[in-house]
Formats: sequence, structure tokens, C-alpha cells
Amino acid sequence: MNSDYLQDRLAINDLINGWMHRDLAQWDRLSALFHPEGTIEVTWFEGLASEFIQGSMRMGKSDISTKHLIGTPVVSFNSTQDKAISETNAMIIGQNHRLEMGATCHNRFYDMLEKRQGIWRILRRQVVYDFGSFDFPFGPVDIDKEAAKRYPAAYAPLAYLLEKIRFSCTARVCNARLRPRNCDEKRGPVLAGWLTKRALILT
Repeated sequence: MNSDYLQDRLAINDLINGWMHRDLAQWDRLSALFHPEGTIEVTWFEGLASEFIQGSMRMGKSDISTKHLIGTPVVSFNSTQDKAISETNAMIIGQNHRLEMGATCHNRFYDMLEKRQGIWRILRRQVVYDFGSFDFPFGPVDIDKEAAKRYPAAYAPLAYLLEKIRFSCTARVCNARLRPRNCDEKRGPVLAGWLTKRALILT
């Protein structure tokens, strides 16, 4: 294990944990986590990270507050150590203060990372949702169960919360509870293949 490897691992840890900038509304610092052409896929958005940040700024003015808890990434490098894939356990906790309800979702970040001019940034982030639940900080609140059930159970509570502030969850995000083979067994070889190729091809 050489010093370059350790430095890269520390840099990637800092990069992944930089997601806290979203919770703190530090938009310039959040933008710096991504390459200019970087993309992201979450419940309510699929596309350029720059456009995701614009949407997040609008969400930040709504009744919802969010907090992300980020684990330690598992990282694999290519042979020249300028590309990497990482998988990171995470939780998102959201609360709508006006409705007195919230949601907690357990998910994983799948990231394609590239080191350019000595700096690691995210090229593509895909979020896989494992399971979620509703939170009621002041006691039970009635929910529209039929509306919630329109979404996969893995992220239905979060989607329901977002729907209440008019953020529709139409992105093709991966629901590990219903499609584990698509989310993990299929994704793994594709990401591993990307490490040895320049072209970015995902299905």
C-alpha cells in the first residue's frame, strides 16, 4: 500500500462526505463535487448535476428539511489509479414541518469517479433505494395510503413527502427491494467494465 493510494482514498472519502453541503445549502461547494458533465439519478431527478443543484435550491425554499448520513465508501481503482467506482451506504432523513411528518430512507450511492489534474470528482452518481419508513415527530398523522402505494415501497415515504411540495418522483431509480438483480448483480459488471474503458455506457 503506497502513499498515493492512501491519499486517493482520503480524497475520495472527503468527496463522498461532501454531500453534507447539500443539507447546508452550500451550493458552490456541492457543485465542486462533480465534473462539469457529471450526472445524477435520484427519486425526483435524472440528468446533469448542475441542473440537480438548481432543483435542490428550489427544494431548499420549501417546507422540507433534509439530513444525509453517509457511510464509508468501498472503493475500487483502475490500474492507473485515475478512475474509481465506489459504493456507499447512506440514509436520508426528511421532514415536512408544516405537515408534521417525515421520512427515512436507506440507500446506497454508486459513484463513477475520475481524477483530473490531481482532483477527484464524481462523473456519475446513481442512488439505489433499499427501504424506507414514515416518521411522525409529534404523533401519528393520517396519510393517503393509495397515493403512497403508487411508488415502490423502498422509497414510497420519501416520494410521498416530495409529492406534497410538488416534486414528482418519475426518475428511473433502482428499487433494490423489488429488483435486486438489476440493482446489484447487473450493475457490478457494468461498473467494473467502465474502469478499463473510456466510454460511459450504462443500461
